[in-house]
Amino acid sequence: MAFRKQGRGLLAAFALAGLCSASAAADTGSIEARIDAAADAVESKVIAWRRDIHQHPELGYQEVRTAALVAEHLKSLGYEVKTGVGRTGVVAVLRGGRFGPVVALRADMDALPVKEEVDVPFASRVMATWRGREVPVMHACGHDAHVAILMGVAEVLASLRADLPGTVKLLFQPAEEGSGDGSPSGAALMLRDGAMADPKPDAIFGLHVTSGLNVGSIALRPAGLMASSDGLRIEIKGSQTHGAMPWAGVDPIVTAAQVVLALQTIPSRQIDVTRSPVVVTIGSINGGNRGNIIPDKVVMEGTIRTHDESIRTKVHEKVKEVAELTARAAGAEATVRIARGYPVTYNDPSLTAWASASLGRAAGADKTHESPPVMGAEDFSLLAKEAPGVFFFLGVTPADKRPGTGMGGAAPNHSPRFFVDESGLKLGVRALSRLAVDFLGRSP
Repeated sequence: MAFRKQGRGLLAAFALAGLCSASAAADTGSIEARIDAAADAVESKVIAWRRDIHQHPELGYQEVRTAALVAEHLKSLGYEVKTGVGRTGVVAVLRGGRFGPVVALRADMDALPVKEEVDVPFASRVMATWRGREVPVMHACGHDAHVAILMGVAEVLASLRADLPGTVKLLFQPAEEGSGDGSPSGAALMLRDGAMADPKPDAIFGLHVTSGLNVGSIALRPAGLMASSDGLRIEIKGSQTHGAMPWAGVDPIVTAAQVVLALQTIPSRQIDVTRSPVVVTIGSINGGNRGNIIPDKVVMEGTIRTHDESIRTKVHEKVKEVAELTARAAGAEATVRIARGYPVTYNDPSLTAWASASLGRAAGADKTHESPPVMGAEDFSLLAKEAPGVFFFLGVTPADKRPGTGMGGAAPNHSPRFFVDESGLKLGVRALSRLAVDFLGRSP
């Protein structure tokens, strides 16, 4: 995930939001100082939790140890805790000393089937079962940092309980990266189990660490922050023949190659990408078993990414049309299946403008930037359909290194070399704590 400073219009809106909340900021100065002091006090614990979780990563719906660690900590702080939500998720509620709204904060807990290549004393050596085989496991996307940060936030907010005008709800979610067995995502199963009900949040906030920003920086944007993610499967059916006599059959391999190229004209020639970015990727092609036999069929799998729901629908229609007509022109037949996955991670525009003031006070206005659209996907998007949401990025690349903006930058999320500078975790604690307290305390 890569970012850059941009978006003067949004930053101007952020500045306006900050001016509009200037009097509120003055009123909350004391509690902000208490948040900062509590974040300082809990920082060493957050780092220790992160290292422990990093050394003991667990794949989607296998987060038993992590969930137990979280639940024990939350219970010790006086939270009302439910476990087994969405299989291995944890939901905790802290009721403040005064009546008010409900705010939710979310962290995902699962790791990835990746072999760690980072040279740290707490590197993972864990093996686990993924799709029926033993694989190495690593927190290559930083969810260990998310869990540790939210555990720290839980402690900060518990220390402020008597002064909180409302209720805090914490969601520690499994399987954001999927389970490998076709199960719905962790957010979907937590919703099924009532994670966003009783009490129902009035807003939800979440963060994601990224190599695309240096430590101390935050990035967000209103509306579409991260893309929708839909699975694509295309089966090309031809007619098998000898490789020396292609005219005696219909070649699905040549047809598949033509379909791959034709699909790329959708984002490049059929969609206005100045309005919203689109990606159509084929990542897998399988067909045939001998070099001198033209097979009956080829199966291709890929992903479709968009940032707008209307464009998402149009791209689905175009993919089906282009694949079917290209195959028909070659005398073959294409069967297209699109599995709708995560929707666009949508930041409520008015809530984002408001939240930017809180984040700006936590990180500094010069460290709070507008993010470009990101083509990765997040199932936080499902939670943000249940209540207005804001999702933001937190930098974890060391200040003296180039962030992961391409070749030569820091290793990206999902890389076996993904590295988290732990000095950036405290800002995550401060940012989420301030968002929660500011939201509960803001005027209706």
